Amino acid sequence: MTKKIVILDYGSGNLRSAERAVARHGVEVTVTPDRDAALAADGLVVPGVGAFSACMQGLRSVRGDQIIGRRLAGGRPVLGICVGMQILFAKGIEHGVTTEGCAEWPGTVDRLNAPVVPHMGWNTVDAPAGTRLFHGIDPGTRFYFVHSYAARRWELEPDPTGLIRPPLVTWAEHGDRFVAAVENGPLCATQFHPEKSGDAGAELLRNWLSTVD
Repeated sequence: MTKKIVILDYGSGNLRSAERAVARHGVEVTVTPDRDAALAADGLVVPGVGAFSACMQGLRSVRGDQIIGRRLAGGRPVLGICVGMQILFAKGIEHGVTTEGCAEWPGTVDRLNAPVVPHMGWNTVDAPAGTRLFHGIDPGTRFYFVHSYAARRWELEPDPTGLIRPPLVTWAEHGDRFVAAVENGPLCATQFHPEKSGDAGAELLRNWLSTVD
């Protein structure tokens, strides 16, 4: 049976490039703001470009924060891309203004501490052992980034019982370290753009789709 993937349209993101990149893997892709379709899909992609606050406003306008929460509560896969990853954190700070995020993870998205901002272009990442997103992708492979803000710390405390597998966090450097990707059960996200990252991005999307039932 063909997997059904929804690209959530909330007024932000490289929707068509994401659609093309996912569709090339033989899945059925729909770009829509429709809540029912997003909840029913086998996998949901949440892209995003621009300001954290604008993305959150657009996301809430289509109840995207609720859609993400409902899907994750049922163990249904979600992939955030760029600002679509950033809004998964508790808050974002831009120009001194704090905006609440979806709070799937604790932590703050703020301005990169680097000599040149935005961080625009190709960069390597440091993926952890056991990663599924980067499986089969050679270390040293470059991915395409365009951003001025990032989560520069990972603040989710490990489960004290040890019963819940901790998230796998991938890092990159531009001035200082920042979170480049997260694998957290059904919730995955990348700060870079896999849809603009050539063969490496295509392989990563294929790996994510392999986790979608």
